[in-house]
Amino acid sequence: MLWDVDYTLLSAGGLGNRLYEAVFKDLFGRDLTAIAPKAGRTDRAILLDTLTLAGVAEPRAHVDDFLAALARQVVAVDGHGPDGVSALPGAAAAIAALAEAGARQSVLTGNIRPLAALKLGLAGLSEHLDLDVGAYGDVHEVRAELVPAARQAARAAYGADFGGQSTVLIGDTPLDIAAALATGARAVGVATGSFPAADLAAAGAHTVLPDLTDTSLVLAAVTGQP
Repeated sequence: MLWDVDYTLLSAGGLGNRLYEAVFKDLFGRDLTAIAPKAGRTDRAILLDTLTLAGVAEPRAHVDDFLAALARQVVAVDGHGPDGVSALPGAAAAIAALAEAGARQSVLTGNIRPLAALKLGLAGLSEHLDLDVGAYGDVHEVRAELVPAARQAARAAYGADFGGQSTVLIGDTPLDIAAALATGARAVGVATGSFPAADLAAAGAHTVLPDLTDTSLVLAAVTGQP
């Protein structure tokens, strides 16, 4: 079971954007005036487009340095309690119920791991999530490429195969759904972000939930029950 993070499990109150702005100022000595669209995308892809929008010469050459600086910035703010990060309704109960049902749970997120861990910790959602078998936004620009990385890590950790629909992705954007379908995984949409349920259904989600508040519906969606 691979959870998206932002607007699926939690709202981060713009924390990621603030960190982007701080890192950009440190690296380039000027303010960042625009951030590329983020919904459903990985930090690697977002940063490449953001640096291009900012007029940085040879932007691809700076992505890895930016990602490393972003990780350092996360360490600098961790423990200082950034405001505005909160779990979405039902998220904690859904994770706990899936854990009780025996599901192996992690994240498949556009965030780099340190940022994902920071957000989940601040939201009180770290329990039951094995972040060692997740996949993160520094892996690839294309979200679907994160799925094989997570499966490989889970296979090594648990000695079990997670091919096909034994992997379930749950997220709030059509790109989450596309990543699942491209890799044969089960796709569960949750309409808690900027995309309505109709958009997630049109993207091909096997099931679409309005939110995570009904734990029985979440369990049914993940297991494929009616």
